[in-house]
Amino acid sequence: MTFYGYKRPDGRVGIRNYVLILPASVCASDTTRIVAQQVNGAVTFNNQNGCSQVAPDQQLTMDVMAGYAANPNVYATVVVSLGCENCQMDLVVDAIKARTNKPIRQVIIQEAGGTIKAVDMAVRYAKELVAEASMLQKQEFPMSELILGTECGGSDPTSGLAANPVIGQLSDLLVADGGTSILSETTEFIGAEHILAKRAATPEVHDQILGIVHRYEKALALVGEEVRNGNPSPGNKAGGITTLEEKSLGCIHKGGHAPVNAVYDYAKQITAKSGLVVMDTPGNDPSSVAAMVAGGAQVVVFSSGRGTPTGNPIVPVIKITGNKLTFAKMEDNIDLDASPVIYGTKTVEELGGELYQMVQEVACGKQTKAETLGFTEMAIARVCNYV
Repeated sequence: MTFYGYKRPDGRVGIRNYVLILPASVCASDTTRIVAQQVNGAVTFNNQNGCSQVAPDQQLTMDVMAGYAANPNVYATVVVSLGCENCQMDLVVDAIKARTNKPIRQVIIQEAGGTIKAVDMAVRYAKELVAEASMLQKQEFPMSELILGTECGGSDPTSGLAANPVIGQLSDLLVADGGTSILSETTEFIGAEHILAKRAATPEVHDQILGIVHRYEKALALVGEEVRNGNPSPGNKAGGITTLEEKSLGCIHKGGHAPVNAVYDYAKQITAKSGLVVMDTPGNDPSSVAAMVAGGAQVVVFSSGRGTPTGNPIVPVIKITGNKLTFAKMEDNIDLDASPVIYGTKTVEELGGELYQMVQEVACGKQTKAETLGFTEMAIARVCNYV
């Protein structure tokens, strides 16, 4: 299988062709929203961070901002800052340039003379870049160029029984074709981390898998908390999940059966054509998806037994459920019904193949339901983290 995408000057391949209007902090977020609303082909997000952060916390934000600008679905970036925040313009631009050589423009609100003048400047930059982006012609590429993010949220027992195994089959197919699949959500390895660690390609990766789980639990213990106080969520419990271990056993099915080749910290750049890898993220859906997108994922597949509308500003999010009632209730949000696995009318292998075909179609330009609805939920992990 192949797909048609956009070759970037840094060598990576995008499946969308956006100009990102990047807010360097919360104080620039409304300005970037106004800019993006005026330019077809421009996207942005609400950055709640970027200021009043200690160094390790600020680094998480910097990694996400740089990773979003470097994501191959982005043609170019207009960085907008207030001018006095922690994430100063030069820091943000340098972080982006360390990851990619794509075009960058800069607007500082305080130096431009206020919001109206900053908007005018940023809109002009964005329109020029969108015009440049429109000249790109799609080219054919092998599926090995794809980095796939996998996520689950609003889980119920059907997630572990059907939807996540189908995603695991998709993951195995992509890995077999030379691509990269990311298994995330460290808090949802807990209780099953020893099973996942057995699949590590090397002793070092084995120890890293156990290490990120233990680190997460210790971080919560430092503030007197226990991860099981917040996970499973009320919705998980209402859906029939009884323990975190049960939820974790379902979660790791998204990684299929391939060996785990590497473990990446939150939002760090992932090497393409790496097979199955793990990224250390919280279970919180928007912040976990954000990290994988910052790592270079061009597409995300997201399972939900209870149903969720979550999308992303720059990456298509494909929704799958194993609960036929959820699919009937939320068909405007869910792209694929995996419940036939439970009822015996289709196999995991069959539906995994269908999902792989859907990923290929989305990579070629077909919009997901989250995209057609315009959902762009966004969050960034903090040092005092989500569960």
